[in-house]
Amino acid sequence: MNAKAMTVAGIMSGTSADGIDVAVVRIAPGRLRPSLKLIAHEGFRFPAALRRAVLAAMNAESTSTAELGRLNWRLGIAYVEAVEATLARHSPRQMKLDLIGCHGQTLYHQPRAEMHAGRKFACTWQAGEAQVIAAELGVPVVSNFRPLDMLAGGQGAPLVPLLDYVLFADGKRGRVLQNIGGIANLTAMPAGGGLEEVIAFDTGPGNMVIDALAQELFGKAFDRNGKLAAEGKVIEPVLARALRNPYFKLKPPRSAGREQFGRAYAADFLDQCRKHSTRGEDALATATALTAETIAGGYKQFVQPAMKACAVDFIVSGGGAKNGTLLSMLKQRLKPLDCRLSASREFGLPVEAKEAAAFALLAWQTWNHLPGNVPAATGAKRPVVLGQITYA
Repeated sequence: MNAKAMTVAGIMSGTSADGIDVAVVRIAPGRLRPSLKLIAHEGFRFPAALRRAVLAAMNAESTSTAELGRLNWRLGIAYVEAVEATLARHSPRQMKLDLIGCHGQTLYHQPRAEMHAGRKFACTWQAGEAQVIAAELGVPVVSNFRPLDMLAGGQGAPLVPLLDYVLFADGKRGRVLQNIGGIANLTAMPAGGGLEEVIAFDTGPGNMVIDALAQELFGKAFDRNGKLAAEGKVIEPVLARALRNPYFKLKPPRSAGREQFGRAYAADFLDQCRKHSTRGEDALATATALTAETIAGGYKQFVQPAMKACAVDFIVSGGGAKNGTLLSMLKQRLKPLDCRLSASREFGLPVEAKEAAAFALLAWQTWNHLPGNVPAATGAKRPVVLGQITYA
């Protein structure tokens, strides 16, 4: 079928479980790659009760089928409300949606095969009832993007690299797109390279450990602008111990989530900090340094050798791009590596909008029978058309 221009809403709620981002994007086919124009973007905090339910489901060793069923439906309602509010704020007559792409809320992601009930397999689950969204908004929905990549031998993540390539690939400069959400992930593109040269992987914790410590120590949802961390000192023995985690030595492709860096990890990290310091600010400074160190370390070890000694733009997005202390630490570590640090807003894309825009693009690809994964990034054996379509 011939691809056509469409107005698509992308919906994203990430591993931080702090809320929902909606990006409305006009997407049109192009000679070499599609063109995208961001029309609107809005972010919404989860209501407190819903966030508690999401975190409880993510962290629970066991839960009830009733609770999971209700949460799946409740998330669908939250996504509907977020899209409706976005349209209401941006002249909906000018933004009649043709399609919606919904990532859903990851409750469990196991990218490598493990034994369960007598069989060994990988699996993933993103909650948020697509039929609720399609029926309430009267627009077809593409969802459940990750499984087919996994069935093709990939890890189901990261899936943002297609957008990174479409929007940011450059003929003369190397580009690294670093998203810092709950988990931090990067996409690297050598100057003039094609999709087959893309390198992408999860570097490790982004805001996840920082947020957990801010909540535990200060009763705050997050460390706004890194102000608390800026008042602390990095506990070097704790940082050194954390960097010995085997995950950071894994070669790409690799992906991570709460299974690796969630509640249990944050609790152990805090216990280690308390052996050396009673100041909560020191613990936050150390968690922030861990994020910066693993981002820079991942780049140096797995990306820099492939960048062909070209000039490199290191472009940051996600909630972590608002953390001044984290960016200062990251800039300090990247400067010797000849990387110029900037934010995606400097390239016309708000730091909070990129992942939502990515799932708008992936939905457009699916609708037009086009592959959405980047095998070089996920480890899949082949490109595949991602997701499931739910008609209104």
